[in-house]
Order: sequence, then C-alpha cells, then structure tokens
Amino acid sequence: MNKSELIEQVATSAGITRAQANAAMDAFRDAVTGALRSGDRVTLVGFGTFSVSERAARNGRNPQTGATIKIKATKVPKFKAGKEFSEAVKGGKKKK
Repeated sequence: MNKSELIEQVATSAGITRAQANAAMDAFRDAVTGALRSGDRVTLVGFGTFSVSERAARNGRNPQTGATIKIKATKVPKFKAGKEFSEAVKGGKKKK
C-alpha cells in the first residue's frame, strides 16, 4: 500500500474527503517528526512508539574497492509496535 492508497482508505473509513485525509496524514507526519527532532517520544497506546535511536560512529567497507571508510554517528527514527497492534497483525485480536 502506498501513500495514495492509504489516503483513499482513510478517507473512505472516516467518511471525509481525500483532501482532508491527505491533510490529516501530513499533519500527523509533521507532528511526529517535530516531536522526534526535539528529542521526545511519541506513544500511541495500542499502536506503538516512535523514538530516536543514536548510532555510534563506526568503520565500514566500500563494497566496490574493499577500502575501509569511516561512517559518522547519526540519529535514526525507530518504531516499536504496541502489543495490540502486534496481535492484530499476527491474526490474534480483531479490531472492533
């Protein structure tokens, strides 16, 4: 499912226009991104938690030449699925 298909499904499920669903999806993305940039975590009970993980600097290899390269430390977004979400995906609990 791509973004367009997701927006269509959200619009249909919520009984709103595609433009409203698109605006809601963009607002959600912007809110989560802003919170993570400021160092916060975003927890949606029953769905999961968005957070930022820090990767330490490390050495790697260029696959074409085999030369050792230095990879800088960086921050990466992380998502941990909540219990209810995990169970729903596994086929356990059905959403009401």
